Amino acid sequence: MTAISTRDNRPPDIVFVIFWFAIGFAPCSSAQVELEGFCANLPRPAYSAFEKHHTSNEWFEVYEVEPNIWAIYEPFQWQEVISYLIVGTDSALLFDTGNGLGDIRAIVDQLTKKPVTVLNSHSHFDHIGGNYQFDNIVSVSTAFSLANSRGIQNEMVTTEASSEALCKALPSGVTQGSHQIKPYTITRKISEGDVIDLGDRKLEILHISGHTDDSIALLDAEAGFLWTGDSFYEGPIWLYFPETDLAAYRKSIARLAALAPQLNALFPAHNTPKAVPALLLGAQQAFDLVLEGKAEPVPMWEGVVTFQFDGFGFLMREDNTQL
Repeated sequence: MTAISTRDNRPPDIVFVIFWFAIGFAPCSSAQVELEGFCANLPRPAYSAFEKHHTSNEWFEVYEVEPNIWAIYEPFQWQEVISYLIVGTDSALLFDTGNGLGDIRAIVDQLTKKPVTVLNSHSHFDHIGGNYQFDNIVSVSTAFSLANSRGIQNEMVTTEASSEALCKALPSGVTQGSHQIKPYTITRKISEGDVIDLGDRKLEILHISGHTDDSIALLDAEAGFLWTGDSFYEGPIWLYFPETDLAAYRKSIARLAALAPQLNALFPAHNTPKAVPALLLGAQQAFDLVLEGKAEPVPMWEGVVTFQFDGFGFLMREDNTQL
């Protein structure tokens, strides 16, 4: 999940290996058969706990995971991105905007008429794709986030719109050759400790670098809710990119784990829309085992390994698994 997608430079079999571990399933010899089987079983079983909202369309599935908190899910593309619309009494916050393949603004406009601010969990392409549709975008300010706000050309994200990445046809007007991440304007910079006040809900910014240097989490301390972005989700967490800092990630996952006793729910950015906070404690402990050389790596492709644990894992470079 990087602005410069390594998928674009890998042969199809490697693309599918990355895909299967991203979604939490084991790869097998017949990628196409497995893709068809996976697509036939969407959405994931976790979504059965929620009622699909009538605003769902051919690309997005929408679920109210808590009152006035909407998970906007892209189940038909291999990233399985989840963006969240959080609606308060005065205004609303859209946390991430997905791949940019579907019209997320149309979904948001049906869910709320209140002014909407966009905030990204980080600026990898699968979280900023719909930013260009909105006028009010707040962001942390790093070289990485500023560079990605200038857009990402088709050759860097073309695989994301390919048949190998999809369970159904692209939305009308989108093609593999035309898909890109359009530029957007950051209208206000935010930083650690800033609070976004929606009226009846206050959301604190936690700057948790590691996955990227602009990664943040969003904390509703009163409700005990934490939006974790790509720093934690149920599946192998991608930590093999050049912009990933393992030492920073270790501190960040420890910080999130320390919050777990005060939390009631996690809202991750991929795969499942709601997770139990205790998983953060397990992730911290597991990551320490990895860095201490006490976990068994499983080779994925040349130079990349995965460490598998119950409910999550870590996808890392073979030459960068210990500090």
